[in-house]
Amino acid sequence: MNLLKLYEKDEYKMLEKYIDQVEFKDESNREGHAAKVYFNSLFGKDFSRSDDTNVNAALDYGYSILLASINRQVVSNGYITQIGIFHDNMFNQFNLSSDLIEPWRVIIDSYVYRNGSEIFDKEEKIDLINLLNDFVTIDGKLTRVNQAIDIYIRSVFDALNNRDLSLLRFPSYEL
Repeated sequence: MNLLKLYEKDEYKMLEKYIDQVEFKDESNREGHAAKVYFNSLFGKDFSRSDDTNVNAALDYGYSILLASINRQVVSNGYITQIGIFHDNMFNQFNLSSDLIEPWRVIIDSYVYRNGSEIFDKEEKIDLINLLNDFVTIDGKLTRVNQAIDIYIRSVFDALNNRDLSLLRFPSYEL
């Protein structure tokens, strides 16, 4: 929603209304509908995440880079990636990491929106990988994305282990 607002896309107002309508396990499919509104606002009304396009290739590649970084932090903190909190798919080896990636996707979405994806080639792949070296603010400090992911992952585990949501640390972006 904030990314749409930043790029002055009026659809952010619709997403703002959806926030209070999301139900546990998304039984109303409000989250799914919000995703459709979000991606259509960024990439056009005919855009679908299931299409074979350069935009989707760039998004998928970027999300894979983030997922790999999150997987590394999950494992290095002594947890296994297969057992998720909400994601529970026996064919997904990264259920827990899939739960944890959501606050980070906007980095990829913003890059792909700003740079378009007429061509998805080696240079764009390198640029997507290098997004891990960009800066975000987390816990009041300007930190590289890769390091901020570590802070975020540790905060999630600390919050879960101590049953204390105040321990959560989320990134904020200057996109």
